[in-house]
Amino acid sequence: MQPILILFVFPVLVGIAAGSVMRDARNALLVAASGSIVVTCIAVQMLEIHALWHWIAALLVCLLPVSISVAVALFWYGHLSAPRRHAHRHTHRHLDA
Repeated sequence: MQPILILFVFPVLVGIAAGSVMRDARNALLVAASGSIVVTCIAVQMLEIHALWHWIAALLVCLLPVSISVAVALFWYGHLSAPRRHAHRHTHRHLDA
């Protein structure tokens, strides 16, 4: 239960909090990424206080929580899909020399 909580539930909550507190997507993504790293490291450290290698495990595992929290923040702002580019119709004038 603890790995599911650390790897999925906490990052979703961090992403929701970052999306609701920040006004623009760029700051929300920054807060979501840094907040999920901090929350993951604290949660892994609290699992067992006397083990010194848990901070290394937390750093190795941080990529999944960061990506989940950033995806939730992007979903919050509606930027999950790539922006569509419209075809530009260029009217070139052919110059006869």
